[in-house]
Amino acid sequence: MVKPRPLTTTSYAILGLLSLRPWTTYELAQQMQRALGQFWPRAESKLYEEPKKLVAHGYATATVEHVGKRPRTVYDITPAGREALEAWMPEASEGPVIEFEGLVHVFFAEHGTKADVLAAIDAAHAWVDRRYEESQGISRSYLDGEGGFPERLPWLILIGHFFEEMIDAVERWADWATETVEAWPDDLSRAEPDLAALEAMAAKSEARRR
Repeated sequence: MVKPRPLTTTSYAILGLLSLRPWTTYELAQQMQRALGQFWPRAESKLYEEPKKLVAHGYATATVEHVGKRPRTVYDITPAGREALEAWMPEASEGPVIEFEGLVHVFFAEHGTKADVLAAIDAAHAWVDRRYEESQGISRSYLDGEGGFPERLPWLILIGHFFEEMIDAVERWADWATETVEAWPDDLSRAEPDLAALEAMAAKSEARRR
């Protein structure tokens, strides 16, 4: 008998969604992107593999239903799946992993122009705008009693507040970086470092160490 592949954090994320209610594979993929996509983005093709893995472990069941003539598979969590999810919860977690393409462009600024650097920073401003557009109305919907799974609101607020802080941090950095780079000459080799910013970073690091 082939041993099922080990579970990953994504596996447990899918299992967590199944603990809310049964879903089809398509619904799970959509819910993963909508609910967890900002902090646990995964390729949709990978998400379609996870429910089958959970079934192989005995943590989920797969039931074929028919909508008209179309068959669809609905996944549901098993008691063993709930136990596995509860056992996973106390495990140690890793910190955030930052993936920010604009910073890669800035890191190699000497190979481009001042306009290239400003464009990379401006992309961060655009990202902030998109995040606020995508989340518009969500907080108000819960205040109005219309948000999904309201019984989970205490910890959903923790997640939402983290992203608000992160988005604000990106915006503050982009504002400061734009002002800094705009003051540089067009020849980037002649740009002067912001030693005041460097001194502030060193002081903060030293104060935290103390």
